[in-house]
Amino acid sequence: MIMPKGQQLLLPVSPAFIVASLLAALALNMLPLGRVVWTPDWVMVLLVFWGMHQPQRVGLGVAFAMGLCIDVGQSALLGQHALVYCGLMFGAQLTHRRLLWFGPLLQALQLLPLFFAAHVVALALRALTSGGTLPGLEAALAPLLETALWPLVSWVLLAPQRRPPDQDDNRPL
Repeated sequence: MIMPKGQQLLLPVSPAFIVASLLAALALNMLPLGRVVWTPDWVMVLLVFWGMHQPQRVGLGVAFAMGLCIDVGQSALLGQHALVYCGLMFGAQLTHRRLLWFGPLLQALQLLPLFFAAHVVALALRALTSGGTLPGLEAALAPLLETALWPLVSWVLLAPQRRPPDQDDNRPL
């Protein structure tokens, strides 16, 4: 793939780093915050990130497994989050080649509809299975927070892969 002008060449990502970041996101989602509807879904953000940057390592199988873990941890309907995460991962991998050409801010703007769609599907499934209770407008804050966090998450997760400048004077890369 031809790299966009000015983009830095990245080192390969460690599979252990991917697993550790996904486990950290899973732990953040499991924090007992009183089931606040506007908190960002950290697993969702990291699945989209790794699905875009490492689609050969993080795919629909990982999204399904993480969704089942969230379902069990939150005692939700088994498969509810798995379905949402698989749909989200499909959308992320469908557009990852186009999105990687943009910077993190433009990526975040283009991922906003994907995050909104995932939350709408999750809320619809929750309403159908739990008796029809829908939250108010505060539910729209979660995708907005996930979009706002995207540049920070992108910078933090790509930091271990960045090469130091002027690594070797004898090599052009």
